[in-house]
Amino acid sequence: MSVPPEEGQLLSVLLKLMNAKKTIEIGVFTGYSLLATALALPKDGQITAIDCDKSTYEIGLPFIEKAGVEHKIDFIESEALPVLDKMLQEEPKDEDLYDFAFVDADKPNYGEYHERLLKLVRVGGAIAYDNTLWMGTVAATEEDEDEDDPLSPQEKLDREALVELNKFLAGDPRIEMSQVSVGDGLTICRRLY
Repeated sequence: MSVPPEEGQLLSVLLKLMNAKKTIEIGVFTGYSLLATALALPKDGQITAIDCDKSTYEIGLPFIEKAGVEHKIDFIESEALPVLDKMLQEEPKDEDLYDFAFVDADKPNYGEYHERLLKLVRVGGAIAYDNTLWMGTVAATEEDEDEDDPLSPQEKLDREALVELNKFLAGDPRIEMSQVSVGDGLTICRRLY
């Protein structure tokens, strides 16, 4: 369930190209992408990391500590939407905005995260969504689906959510985007306004 190494490297290079200093990550799991981000940020960089299960984050924490980047991470154990909503209770000031957001959490809420992150990521900043190809199944047609479909009911719900997200992002005038076939699909959105 972790991002593959080549995706971590892509995120690292992207963050360095952007000169990112302040990021937010929704869905941390064991923290591999979080570690890649922390290593890419400058010494004074900061990451807000949100996940509803701190026990999985603690599995990867020794590696983060060994890398000497734990001081960059503010881990919040919570569902993400309430945290994002709290951040948006007041109009965020420029210094409160993020340079970059990485989302690898509950797929049905990606659209909800998108709307909130567009208010929390600065103009010119980026939002990256993981798993947007969903094992290639987002390209399946209804004819491709039958009773032998290898996806579980939850995976089917996730696929449907990602199909809808992909359609929405392709037409969202507030961003420009690129969907990259690295790992299970990574969609990178640059905020235009």
